[in-house]
Amino acid sequence: MIVEIHELLNFMRGEDASDLHLSPYSPPIVRINGEIHRAKLNPLQPEEVHIMVYDIMNDEQRRVYEEEFEIDFSCDFHGIGRFRVNVFKGLHGDTAVLRAISERSFTFEELGLPEVLKDLAMREKGLILVTGPTGSGKSTTLNTIIDYINSHQRRHIITIEDPVEFIHMSKKSLINHREVGTNTHSFARALRSALREDPDVIVVGEMRDLETTALAITAAETGHLVFGTLHTVNATKTVDRIIDQFPAERQSQIRVMLSESIIGVVSQNLLKKKGGGRIAVFEIMIGTPAVSNLIRENKTFQLPSILQTSSNIGMVTMEQSLMKIYDQGLIEKDEALSAVPNPDEFMKKFN
Repeated sequence: MIVEIHELLNFMRGEDASDLHLSPYSPPIVRINGEIHRAKLNPLQPEEVHIMVYDIMNDEQRRVYEEEFEIDFSCDFHGIGRFRVNVFKGLHGDTAVLRAISERSFTFEELGLPEVLKDLAMREKGLILVTGPTGSGKSTTLNTIIDYINSHQRRHIITIEDPVEFIHMSKKSLINHREVGTNTHSFARALRSALREDPDVIVVGEMRDLETTALAITAAETGHLVFGTLHTVNATKTVDRIIDQFPAERQSQIRVMLSESIIGVVSQNLLKKKGGGRIAVFEIMIGTPAVSNLIRENKTFQLPSILQTSSNIGMVTMEQSLMKIYDQGLIEKDEALSAVPNPDEFMKKFN
């Protein structure tokens, strides 16, 4: 009996899984609370996976996939929900990963987001970066912040994503979504065009190349509130990653531009919670004059000290966040140690 993709997606939703993996010669696999689990089904044959993935692609997506051997897109399944899909050629044939996209926006309270982010979201201009490893909840955090703006302010919000995940309905704000590959050829082209589209807020799904990063910083400097995401684990590495994208002769200029435009960095991770489920931890850096000065003078190694001593205005280090939820009995010590950059230093806090 050939299993249908809709059956697997319904099973995935029923298990509250984040991802569904379809691979030849393997049973379907779902990821639940960060761990993979094999479904109690027969291994999929290459032909079965091929039929499933080709059925959910349109003609243009099939053409791109056959040329490039991989493709990202989003897909709606009636009555089941919206998914981000990646299809790629593996050694044994077509392979796919489908990630569930939340059908609703969350509140700050539901996600445990720091209240200071509401203040940053109300700013008129500047650059806010949401960072973390893959699967750390960056998209959910960013969508929650955008929904907060949408609910409280009258602004024009343009999102540029690859692919578009959560679809916001305009509330007080006007929201326009653009998808790379479908509605625009690249992040950089869409971002350059956005500056002529009367935006107040620009959301860059991923600052993945030098041109996109430079345009995002320029947009923030010229009076727009710009959000972007990066796969970095803390605020210091985020600043360093941005600057290191540029050739050496431009880095001094970029440091100045970044120091003047950055108003916040949110770095996050998802950890296993005692008793089941997951819990988010956050590092928050706010672009104060002291922070801007360290970025401008190329002294980013001193940023953690600023974060440690600025809790009164909402800054916090990842280590402080981890220690807090550990002291509250929400995570195991080994889980806390797995998420810190320097486990040996962190261990001293337990002695």
